[in-house]
Amino acid sequence: MIKRLRHAPLPLLILLLSYGFWVSPDFKEIAAGVALFLFGMLSLEKGFKAFTGGTLEQVLRASTNRLWKSIAFGITSTTLMQSSTLVSLVTISFVSAEMITLAAGIGVIMGANLGTTTGAWLIAGLGLRVDIAGYAMPALVVGVILLLQRSKILQGIGYVVLGVGFLFLGIHYMKEGFEAFQGAFDLSGYVIPGILGVLLYTGIGMLITVIMQSSHATLLVIITALATGQISYDSALALAIGANLGSAVTTAIGGMTANLGGKRLAIAHVLFNVMTATVAIAFIGQMAWAVDYLGALIGLAGDEYLLKLALFHTLFNLLGVILLAPFTGVLERALIRYVNPAPKSREKPLYLYPGALETPATAISALRKEVGHLYDNAHDLIAHGVSLRRSVIDSEQSLAEAVKNTRRIIPLDVDDLYEARIKSLHSDIVAFISEIQGRELSQQSVEQLYALQQASRDIVEAVKATKHLQKNLSRHGLSGNPLIRERYDTIRLQIAKVLREIRQLRSQDPETVTRLSLDALKLSVEKSGRSFTTDLNALIRSRHLSSSIATSMMNDENYAFEICANLIEASHALLLPPTRAEQSAEGQLALDEQDIARMAGGNSHPRTRTHTDENEKTAG
Repeated sequence: MIKRLRHAPLPLLILLLSYGFWVSPDFKEIAAGVALFLFGMLSLEKGFKAFTGGTLEQVLRASTNRLWKSIAFGITSTTLMQSSTLVSLVTISFVSAEMITLAAGIGVIMGANLGTTTGAWLIAGLGLRVDIAGYAMPALVVGVILLLQRSKILQGIGYVVLGVGFLFLGIHYMKEGFEAFQGAFDLSGYVIPGILGVLLYTGIGMLITVIMQSSHATLLVIITALATGQISYDSALALAIGANLGSAVTTAIGGMTANLGGKRLAIAHVLFNVMTATVAIAFIGQMAWAVDYLGALIGLAGDEYLLKLALFHTLFNLLGVILLAPFTGVLERALIRYVNPAPKSREKPLYLYPGALETPATAISALRKEVGHLYDNAHDLIAHGVSLRRSVIDSEQSLAEAVKNTRRIIPLDVDDLYEARIKSLHSDIVAFISEIQGRELSQQSVEQLYALQQASRDIVEAVKATKHLQKNLSRHGLSGNPLIRERYDTIRLQIAKVLREIRQLRSQDPETVTRLSLDALKLSVEKSGRSFTTDLNALIRSRHLSSSIATSMMNDENYAFEICANLIEASHALLLPPTRAEQSAEGQLALDEQDIARMAGGNSHPRTRTHTDENEKTAG
């Protein structure tokens, strides 16, 4: 939220505040109340972020796999955090990282709008009716004590308690300021009747929310001003509608920095709030009557304007949910179909953007997706490096036949493709990792981060090995000597099998992929390499191949082993379960390098990958 406030028109804000301080000393108290309220929200945000960790993704999926659950999640989270804007922006980051579906995100947004109304009820029903400052002081003391503890959990609780204290203190100062301000200036005398007045005050409410970046803070100003008679009840209704519209604007601004999924959700939020506001404005007279009728049913007196305002705020947000919820699926399909900006080039990041850093879970999820994107680029490059089309790898066609029937080696400038498709994207991944490392992370998050960082390096090393292999492959791959051709066909076939197997594993449900699946692939590569070496030694002894060409083949087989081994290692981070408990269970069944070497035959010494320096290695 602090970063978002930096984008506010700071010079204009300072100028307006300075003028207000100069015109009226009482305005200082109102401004201080708003500042304390906003600082309380920042503290709540920081406190709740301390509880995000590796289980967040599981909680989200369990809480958003049905529309009603998504709405309930939005209501609950907004009620706890007292910031629908924060919940909306975090939800955009979840959708952008593909942790939840677009439909689930729309449900959370609807719930967040309903959750905002709880703040209005608390302020109107409690904040302005009791000496709330008396509760604020103990909360501040307890919060500071908890902040001094070493435990991050206790510190997180401390920020939450401190946030509640500042919220209460802000409400107190706002109330005191408006009561003092009342005698100097009465805004209620400037009521504009009719639809023009409704539109004007709706615009004012929207502007205040955009400036303060918080619909809760705007509602606090509205309710406090109404309580002290500074504005009329009818004007307060229109201002409340504007506060809802303003929260959509701030969310839209944040959503524009997200990827395609985040942009779609930001548009859905704007559409929902505009639709809700349009209905509320068009039927404001009828809704005011409904508030009076329902208020009488629940025992509200005719002059209980504060609680009636809270009821109105709840009513028109609930009406919006009722109108949109049945068409959530239709809206999702429309957004997917029509909101399709020009696709980014494959060399540019698809998932890395500032909003993904909202929580460790979204950051690591976005990073995993981007490393997968890097793998996809490497997959295509390596497939072409062994003169096979991606369509062949991804099909059910016989790889052995495809390799055997190859009529030409695909001309490929691996250096240029590496610079364009791999190196630049890998640099963006490294930069994003450094951003994540600058934040507070759990041990599990640190381990996942390291695994993904290593996976991106493994992918890069696989591409570098392809460059070296491709030099000799272009020279000998279609040799007229059948013994040479067959050996290079064996190398190409082994790489193609690994590419296809990993592609198939990545297309499966992640819960069905186990470490043993990758161990089996690793064992196949080890066996193939040993068989290749044994066969080559026999050909040298029988003088069917010269030692010079055989040496080149051995080097090229080693490059092929590096390609396969690096891709398999990278797949561990992309495919295997991220939670520590699941990793531990998988690890008990996994084969180590010695096990694989023994099962492949021969001694127990496994082959090791060598990270090559492209400036030092030359083709055999």
